[in-house]
Amino acid sequence: MTEPPPSTPTPPPAQSSAHIDLSRHSVIFFDGVCTLCNASVLFIIARDPHAHFKFAALQSDAAAALHNALPTGLSLPDSIVLIDRGGLFTRSTAALRIARRLRFPWPILCVFILVPRPIRNWAYQLIAKNRYRWFGQRDACLIPTPELRARFL
Repeated sequence: MTEPPPSTPTPPPAQSSAHIDLSRHSVIFFDGVCTLCNASVLFIIARDPHAHFKFAALQSDAAAALHNALPTGLSLPDSIVLIDRGGLFTRSTAALRIARRLRFPWPILCVFILVPRPIRNWAYQLIAKNRYRWFGQRDACLIPTPELRARFL
C-alpha cells in the first residue's frame, strides 16, 4: 500500500456517504472489527471535547466512497486513515495528527513527527500487523450509542 505524501490534497468522500463540512471536522476511518481500533475511537472521543473528529469504519459505505475517490493506484491501509484539512494521512502520521487535536497532554506526542516517517511507520506497522492477535477482533463494527451517533458517518 502506498501512502500519499502528507501534503497531497485528496477529494473528500462522496456527498452520498457523508454530509459533513470538512473545513470544520476531520474524519477518522478505522478498522471497525479491531478491538484496539474501537478502543482508540472511544479514547479519542473522550479527549476531543470540541468534537473535531467524525468517525467511520473502513468497512463502511463512507470508506468505500473515499476509496473510489482516490487516484488510481492508491489504496487505503486496513488500520487508520485521517482526512484533515484537505489531506489524507495514514499510519503514524494520522495518529500523530489526531493526537495534536486532543486535550492536553496528548498534543505533546507531536514531537514524534520529527522521527523519520519510515521509522515511525515501522513501529506503527508492528502494532497494526499484530493487533488482532494481541487485542482481539470483534464480529461486527462498533455501534455507537445514541449520544455518540452524531459523531459517526
